[in-house]
Amino acid sequence: MKNITKIYLIAFLFAAVPLMAMDGVAVIDMRTAVLSTQAAADAFKALEEDPDYSSNLEEAQSLQAERQAIAEKLQKELETLSQEEIAQMQKEIQDKGKDLEFLAGKIQQAQEETAQEVFASSGPAMQKIIGELIAAKQIKVLMAKNETLLFSDPALDLTDDVTSMLDVAAAEANSTSE
Repeated sequence: MKNITKIYLIAFLFAAVPLMAMDGVAVIDMRTAVLSTQAAADAFKALEEDPDYSSNLEEAQSLQAERQAIAEKLQKELETLSQEEIAQMQKEIQDKGKDLEFLAGKIQQAQEETAQEVFASSGPAMQKIIGELIAAKQIKVLMAKNETLLFSDPALDLTDDVTSMLDVAAAEANSTSE
């Protein structure tokens, strides 16, 4: 009897969920909207061309390759190496790992700073665009699309609309400033 009740309850929930979906609800991932714009792509391209950033990236790739080569050599020659040689190789791997972590932190910090700059420059335009979309689509509830949102209909997602409108606004701003 309990199983039948559970089945009815589950069936009711599946039937009731579409009924509860109300007009005027939308979802947006503001981070994706901003970072998908042409302005963000240009900012990250400029970051990649920055000498400090690119040298850190190259050095990190080089360290990773060296670390991998030492690890492979250690694995291949483990039987023939002395304990001192094994310890030395393990220390080299560990040292290169620490250097790699440091460089990865610098690279990630540069990426985050670039993302923050893009957010700061896009903020007012994004707020205006979101306001316009709220009025145009008669949105009553706007939810942030994040980990706590278990499901949303892609038709409710405004992220691509905001990205497109930010690109248009940036293009208009560039054409009027020229």
